[in-house]
Amino acid sequence: MLGWRSRYVGSFGDDELGRLSKESLTAHGVDISATRTVTGATNQFAVILVDARSGDRTVLWDRHPALTMEPADVPKAAVTSGRLLLVDCHETAAATQAARYAREAGIPTVIDVEKVRAGIPDLLRHIDAIIAAEEFPTALTGHEDLGRALEAMGRDFGAGLVCVTLGDQGSLAWCNGREIRTRAFPIDCVDSTGAGDAFIGSFAVFLGEGLPERDAVRRANLYAGLSTTGVGTQKSFYDRARFDAEWAARSKS
Repeated sequence: MLGWRSRYVGSFGDDELGRLSKESLTAHGVDISATRTVTGATNQFAVILVDARSGDRTVLWDRHPALTMEPADVPKAAVTSGRLLLVDCHETAAATQAARYAREAGIPTVIDVEKVRAGIPDLLRHIDAIIAAEEFPTALTGHEDLGRALEAMGRDFGAGLVCVTLGDQGSLAWCNGREIRTRAFPIDCVDSTGAGDAFIGSFAVFLGEGLPERDAVRRANLYAGLSTTGVGTQKSFYDRARFDAEWAARSKS
């Protein structure tokens, strides 16, 4: 996507969709040597409906319960082999174990979190940068005011950055004691599928390259916006040269 090598730790089903998923990741240079294939399980899949008028999407998905990873399934060597760890909130116990391994090794941790599940508070205590969906901070803290909710999360969990993505409104962050609002760049949205993934993935890259959190968030806002200008996900993600050219042109405005 932006020039970094990546490794995926997770599970595949042993069906045709599982094989397709492996081939797709491998074709894009993702290392899948730390994954496992679960015999008798169907691969996770999703059907995505896109509103042609607005670009908004609805995701219908299915995941076989046997794909769930337990903490003992998390390979420490794989987790600690990189410069940065990115986890989500779907398999909370396994993500927490991975974050512990990374913290012990001095590796920065980032999470993409969208739903309050059992074990989420413990997971967040091992995270340096929290990137949350719009509804999450209020659901977790009870504070209706987003700024207050982000501040509470930052103080409660010790995260240097807590950021909530707000679609075409940009993002709001609490960063080392300061509230930072970042506007969205003007974009003609065609398909919003994958915009959140584009934000979190690009943010992780920019943060890993040493940019201050505020600058990493601003670049991630643009990268996520640009990902909505085409139909689909992977084909809509900009490569490094194309993104850098867009950033150079738009960041001056």
